[in-house]
Amino acid sequence: MTDLQFLEQAVDVKAEKILAANDKIWEYAELAFHETKSAALLTSILRDEGFTVVTGCAGIPTCFTGAFTYGSGGPVMGILGEYDALSSLSQKAAEPQKEPVKAGAPGHGCGHCALGTGSLAAALAVKEYLIANKKAGTVIYFGCPAEEGAGSKQFMARAGMFDGVDFIYTWHPATKNAVDNSHNNAIMGANFEFTGIAAHAGGCPHLGRSALDAVELMSVGCNYLREHTIPEARIHYAYIDAGGTAPNVVQDHAIVRYEVRSPLVSQVKELFERVKNVARGAALMTDTTVRCDLSMAFTEYIPNNALAAVADECLREVGAPKWDASDYALAKAFLETYNEQTMASIREEIAELYGEERVGEILARPLDSEVHPFSPDKVRIVAGSTDVGDVGCAAPTLNINVATACVGNVGHSWQMTAQSCSPLAHKGLLTAAKAIALSCVRTMDRPDVIAAAKKEVLKRNGGSYTCPLPDSVLPPLETY
Repeated sequence: MTDLQFLEQAVDVKAEKILAANDKIWEYAELAFHETKSAALLTSILRDEGFTVVTGCAGIPTCFTGAFTYGSGGPVMGILGEYDALSSLSQKAAEPQKEPVKAGAPGHGCGHCALGTGSLAAALAVKEYLIANKKAGTVIYFGCPAEEGAGSKQFMARAGMFDGVDFIYTWHPATKNAVDNSHNNAIMGANFEFTGIAAHAGGCPHLGRSALDAVELMSVGCNYLREHTIPEARIHYAYIDAGGTAPNVVQDHAIVRYEVRSPLVSQVKELFERVKNVARGAALMTDTTVRCDLSMAFTEYIPNNALAAVADECLREVGAPKWDASDYALAKAFLETYNEQTMASIREEIAELYGEERVGEILARPLDSEVHPFSPDKVRIVAGSTDVGDVGCAAPTLNINVATACVGNVGHSWQMTAQSCSPLAHKGLLTAAKAIALSCVRTMDRPDVIAAAKKEVLKRNGGSYTCPLPDSVLPPLETY
């Protein structure tokens, strides 16, 4: 039996348990830092499978590790899992018409239920491989909450949780099968809390100092700032507290949340200081005060090329998920839910990935049924951000994408929620588990690859990981 055959069998034996866990976590749909039931389910499975579990890591109740060691324990392999949901994306499972389970409730619109359980299946398969082949090694499943919130991996890295780990693999639900070639933006975010003076807006407005005015002026200032940033930069905001609902009261408090992105964390820090200056100016103009509560920051994610070469080969051996006619029909039903503007964009994506001559073919059977090669020369900057970047700045790390949704699917949508508890996600997450497990066992036998991967990290971090957040910033368990 080859390594691939062994690992495929190991994953398939656990498939029923793993898929049930995916569907249960999908049902829980717990928001960032509140994934209590999801974490409990994952740790329960790890304990049942002989892993040593540590909970409450890095000061986060829903952060945990599950480790299994055989023999001398080296090399040490890490696998990342996530399990948080997104707000307001509730949707019935596998239903291609918008119909929430509960209106306004959270939903797994990024597929982290599949991410966490697929990674778990990989960890279980690697454990079985170590035992069956009497090979020394340690596999650690890192339970990482709140990726959709303020993140957790930067706090985990700051706490030294990835120190001594030789290499780390993870994956993400996607619309195509490929080693991720994205250079994700770094990001930094904070709540800006303005404080003014309340007064009767009709009777004595001159006595009031409006915190809401300050927030709105900050928005104006940031809108002008956007013209004077690099093209890749992004500035986002959301009103957290508008100061009340009574127009005849001068609002004495208001909170706005800003997040800024750029390709490098050094650029993000510079841009964030400019945003802070805008906030100070808004406070000065309105005679209010402002407090900046820095809560989140992610380092940019860049693929580790040494690991990518191994994972690319392994993913090709495993192959794409084995779709059938019912899968293609379901995917087509989801694709048809998008409006014409979105479809035009999807057609462009299809033409770029598959070629103009195949657009009609892919639209008729809109599931990725092939594996696309990785090339370090084609790594591209994308606007999104992930706290996986901080792991990659602490230890060699690589992300793999595996299809769990229709070609062109828009992430963070009700469509993604529905597909994350469907045969599409089920087949995708089991495929991802096999690819990660094979990548782990291949890498552990390649000290040259491990050395090259560590050299890449050393070039990035200069010798040690530096968290983009100061030590005084704790995980914002209830405020972000």
